[in-house]
Amino acid sequence: MTERIPSSGTSTATAAAGQDDRPPPPRLAYDRHTWKEIAHLLANLPVALLGFTYVVTALFTSLGLTITVIGLPLLAAALMGARLLGRMERARARALLGVRVDEPSRLPLRGSGGVLPGLWMSLKDPVGWRTVLYEFIRLPWGVLTFTITLTSLFVLWPVLPFVARGLANADRAMVRALLSPSDELERRIAELESDRGVVVDTAAADLRRIERDLHDGAQARLVNLAMGLGLAKEKVLEDPDAAAAMVEEAHGEVKLALQELRDLARGIHPAVLTDRGLDAALSAVSSRCTVPVKVTVDLPTRPAAAIEGIAYFTVSELLQNVSKHSAARSASVDVWRMNDRLLIQVWDDGRGGASLHGGTGMKGLAERLDAVDGLFALESPEGGPTTVTAELPWRDRTDASGAANR
Repeated sequence: MTERIPSSGTSTATAAAGQDDRPPPPRLAYDRHTWKEIAHLLANLPVALLGFTYVVTALFTSLGLTITVIGLPLLAAALMGARLLGRMERARARALLGVRVDEPSRLPLRGSGGVLPGLWMSLKDPVGWRTVLYEFIRLPWGVLTFTITLTSLFVLWPVLPFVARGLANADRAMVRALLSPSDELERRIAELESDRGVVVDTAAADLRRIERDLHDGAQARLVNLAMGLGLAKEKVLEDPDAAAAMVEEAHGEVKLALQELRDLARGIHPAVLTDRGLDAALSAVSSRCTVPVKVTVDLPTRPAAAIEGIAYFTVSELLQNVSKHSAARSASVDVWRMNDRLLIQVWDDGRGGASLHGGTGMKGLAERLDAVDGLFALESPEGGPTTVTAELPWRDRTDASGAANR
């Protein structure tokens, strides 16, 4: 069983659609494709007049009113209307030219966080502005195509299929260039928005965990310590032996509180990782695993502190899973660099059957790696062994002056 969550991907649907929407070669005899192209070219003029009139009226009116309160909202509404014009043009190209262009994603105005962020999102909408540019270009092009097509229909009708095909191909190019969604850009924006949510949720969960550990652990012990010292202070004159016993008990509480604070600090960011790097830090965390772990770190230099920290906590959580769930007899951790990627592989000879959908925290690890353009792959057949491969983007560590350490 192999499960993989990639940080990014590409789609071949658009390319496949581009191969399917090619009309047959033009012929002297008129067929339905030729008549559709002629109808599209003749309709260019009235449609272009409608679009140009809307764009000029709405755009220049709203720009002229930007000195008032209603100017920018009116401009945002004009761009939303331009989106509707773009949808009509895509539908017309689909019906008459056979151009299959995907509809762009809707603006996420409900999740924008308020009126002003939504207004700013509408004003910088690339789909709306590209449609405005398209409508500006269409008027002279519509006059040209209408004139040539109408004249050729009566004068050059024997070669009209070839003329119509050439003009229609130019139309197809305009539609694809200006009315197609930016698939890669929109996909990347959606990924970054999702990753940002994962990072925010993870940071909030970590803060809650630290707050809970402080409240339930060290803080409670320090409160007991203060109360015990207060009682000892009251008894120090009248009952020195009882006061000494209380002080001794308070001393033990101090030791336990210090140990809990050390454990908490190590959970936030271990000092050995900062001082000595991944090799020493992973050796320390593997020594606490319940099975023997062989650690191999082959890195020419240390990566950036953020990448180093993610790598450490990834291995730490995977080794915890090995201790709790695998029933393994041995395990290994390998860390190395390949080009601009930091690779991590954790292997164990346990019973296998691990899943991204189980309760072992694998899904959370995959989401955290995905949030930093990483990759998480799990191979864990029933009966074992289990191999987890993680990739992180390599970034060079910088010193205090900002220079990269090569």
